[in-house]
Amino acid sequence: MRKSSLPLAASFYIDYHNFFEEILGEILTDILIIGGGIIGLSLAIELKLRGAQVTILSSESHQAAATAAAGMLAPQAENIPPSPMLDLCLQSRALYPEWIGKLETITGLTTGYWPCGILSPVYEQPEVTYNKQLTLNSQWLDKDAIHQHQPGLSNEIIGGWWYPNDAQVDNRALFQTLQIAAKKLKIDISQERVEEIIRSGTKVLGVKTSSGELQANHYILATGAWSNQLLPVPVYPKKGQMLSVCPPPETPPIIQQLQMVLFGDESYIVPRKDGQIIIGATSENVNFTPGNTPWGIQALLSRAIRLYPELQHYLIQEFWWGFRPATPDELPILGYSAWDNLTLATGHYRNGILLAPVTAIMIADWIEQHKSDPLLSHFHYSRFADSGAPHH
Repeated sequence: MRKSSLPLAASFYIDYHNFFEEILGEILTDILIIGGGIIGLSLAIELKLRGAQVTILSSESHQAAATAAAGMLAPQAENIPPSPMLDLCLQSRALYPEWIGKLETITGLTTGYWPCGILSPVYEQPEVTYNKQLTLNSQWLDKDAIHQHQPGLSNEIIGGWWYPNDAQVDNRALFQTLQIAAKKLKIDISQERVEEIIRSGTKVLGVKTSSGELQANHYILATGAWSNQLLPVPVYPKKGQMLSVCPPPETPPIIQQLQMVLFGDESYIVPRKDGQIIIGATSENVNFTPGNTPWGIQALLSRAIRLYPELQHYLIQEFWWGFRPATPDELPILGYSAWDNLTLATGHYRNGILLAPVTAIMIADWIEQHKSDPLLSHFHYSRFADSGAPHH
C-alpha cells in the first residue's frame, strides 16, 4: 500500500515514528542480553544506567557459576602471574567498593562485601620467600608470625602469604542484589530459554526462544558454561562442588575465630560475617553431570580440616554444585565477535564475580561508544584459531 493512500493521521504517525527512530536510535539502544547470571545482570545494569533499553533473557539455571563460588576477590591469592589477566583482575578489584556502594544504594540491600584480606598458608617452605608480584601489597609470614596472625591453623603450616587487599563478597547476596537492582531499574527480565541465535553472514538477525523470536539492535552473549550450545565458542563447563559449615550451638558467642579467607593449595575456607563458613571447591571435567559426590565432599572436608583442624567439630549446613565457564587458556572471552551486532562476555572461569564490574564497564564502553580498552584485545575470541565463526 502506498503511503499516500493511508489516512492522514496514520501517515503522520509513520513519519513521526520513523523520524524519532532515526534521531533517538543511537541514544536509546535496544540491547538484548542472553544470560541472566552475574555477568549478564552487571552488564544490564551498567547499560541501563547509561540510558540504554535492555532486555535480559534468562533460563534461570540454578547450576550457574554464581552458585559454584565463594565470592573471593583474590587476584593475588590466586597467584595470577604478571599479565593482562592480572591487570584486568586488579582493576576490577579496585572498582569493587564503589560498584557495591552503587548497587546497595539502588536496592537498600547488603552484599556481604568484606575487605578482610586473604591468607595463603603453605605446608612446605617455598624455594624463595618473596612476592613474585613485587609491586603489590603483600607480606610473607614465617611460622610464628602466621600462627599469631591467624590462630587455629594446622601445626603443619610453616608460613604463608598475607594479601591485605584481597577481599570477598557474599556471592548469593550479590546475585540477589543484582536481580533486585535490575527490577528497580525496570530492566525487562524474561525467563525464556534461548534455543538458537539466528545468524546470516556477519549479522545476528534475532534469537529463537521457547516462546517465539525476538530481535534487537545489539546482542550480548553472557551464558557462561552454556555459551557453546548457542555459538561455536570454546567454552565448556567445569563442575565445582562446595559445602558450608557453622560452629556448633554450644560454641560461646565470641567473635568469629576465623577473620580472613584461607586460600590453600587445593582448597579455600571463606568465613562470612554471620558465622557461616564456605568450603570449596572441586574442579571437575564431567560436562554437565549434576549433583554432589562422596568423593567431592570427602576431598573438600579432608583438605579443609587439614588446613584448619577446628572445622572437624563444626556442623555441616549445605552441599551444592555449579558449573564454571572454562576456556582452553582459562581466560575470559570479551569484546566484539565475528558478528557485527553481537558482543561476547563469557568464559570467566573462576573469576566471574571478581571481574563483573570491569566486564560491565568495558563492554558498555564498547557497545555505547565503540571505545575499546587496550586490555580487551588480550581476551578476544580470535586467539582461538578454530572459533568456527565467519570471518570479515
